[in-house]
Amino acid sequence: MNRNNNSDSRTTGRVVTTLAFLATFVFFQFAYPYHLIRREQMNLFLFDWDYIRQTYSGIGWLARFVTDFLEQFFHLPLAGPLTVSFLLTAIGVCTFRIGRCLVSEKLSSVVAMLVFFWSFMRETGNLYMTQYTVAVLLYLLIVLFILHFRNAMLLYMSLLPAILFGVWAIGSPVDSKYGKLWSLPSLEYERIIGLDAEVARENWDKVLELSEKDLYMVEASYCYNLAQAMKGNLGNRLFNHSQNADATLLLRIAPGQTVFTNCLAGEAWYQLGEMTVAEQSAIISLQASPKHTGTRYLVRLAKVNLITGQYAAANKYLNILSGTLFYRKWAISQMPENRETDIESGSPENRPELVKKDYVHHSYEMRTVLLGLLEADPSNEIARNYLLCHDLLRYDLETFMEDYSHDMIDAHIYHEAVLIWLSQHDRLTERNAAEFGISLKDIDRMNHFFPNSARYRDTYWNYYMNALMEEEP
Repeated sequence: MNRNNNSDSRTTGRVVTTLAFLATFVFFQFAYPYHLIRREQMNLFLFDWDYIRQTYSGIGWLARFVTDFLEQFFHLPLAGPLTVSFLLTAIGVCTFRIGRCLVSEKLSSVVAMLVFFWSFMRETGNLYMTQYTVAVLLYLLIVLFILHFRNAMLLYMSLLPAILFGVWAIGSPVDSKYGKLWSLPSLEYERIIGLDAEVARENWDKVLELSEKDLYMVEASYCYNLAQAMKGNLGNRLFNHSQNADATLLLRIAPGQTVFTNCLAGEAWYQLGEMTVAEQSAIISLQASPKHTGTRYLVRLAKVNLITGQYAAANKYLNILSGTLFYRKWAISQMPENRETDIESGSPENRPELVKKDYVHHSYEMRTVLLGLLEADPSNEIARNYLLCHDLLRYDLETFMEDYSHDMIDAHIYHEAVLIWLSQHDRLTERNAAEFGISLKDIDRMNHFFPNSARYRDTYWNYYMNALMEEEP
């Protein structure tokens, strides 16, 4: 009878463990994948003995080594969720086996499930919890190892060496760097970092898919605007999404901003061809990241310096990346001596002409920088769209009319802005409108807007009228 009970108990335990593993995998694979991708972007693990010896020395070296080694797989669709699922399930199994040595099997099962659930919730916190998960698992393995000594004397003799080894190799189990004891998953934040990840991959269709439901956040609208600009639709789709003046067009880069915002801010400048500000973004993000490193920042710095022809600086970053598992091949192919004329992304041949003037500027001087980009390359349509939208989002129609020419870009929000300007200057006639490529049909739409403004939410008229209403006392 006892044998049957033990067999049933083991079967139940395997079923529960399997279900816990599968549930964790499904969650991180389908509901929370970008959470893991973000960690990989801010991690660096080099297969270099000198790097390993210098980086993983001192207290807690083993936990840091294992964490960084595992996190390099987190951007892979299956490997990342499988790794986290294994770690969390192993914590539950170890807790159960330790509990079984001390209390009843039923109670140890309850404790194991609670510890597993607690570890799972911690792992869904913002970005940096894997080291604590690894540390907890390593300490549980040490306890489990000690409890395997059946002889009481051996057990007590092993306590001190085990504690000393744990403190030296794993570090303190209580440390402020581990963050909160409890976290809750945020699917909204997952979408935000998902937008960031897909922008970095230049997967513009996926960015628009994630932007479909407006989050009414500056960063979300910024990603939406960049994706529309890259697909050539910014002038027609700008107001399909919420906008907050020019804050949603180009993010400012500053030491006081979060690492996330500073890093994301550089993406638009990079696509616009403004390498100085793009490099500022990567450097500030690199310095401010929790580990002061990250593959994403190093890749961006390498690309920027390749584009600007600073090959010595580019080689510095490429040599670092050549020691990684997943960026090695790309880094070696991008080294100046190995590059081909048709090589991807970083190639100057595939980007706008760069600003030739050597002057100090930053992301707060949006209009100045955009004008500089257009002076260097008048065919830079992305920069021209950003300049025009910058004027419109600031309600500056006079400056917009100086920058606008209908034979360059034909888009409905620009036509709508021209019609407002003509109306303000008592020049709204069919003939004057035709000079800007605006048809009678567009004038009729404007006349229909005022009595039915709710039907025209995606127009500049709606955006401009709301601003006027807010100014009224």
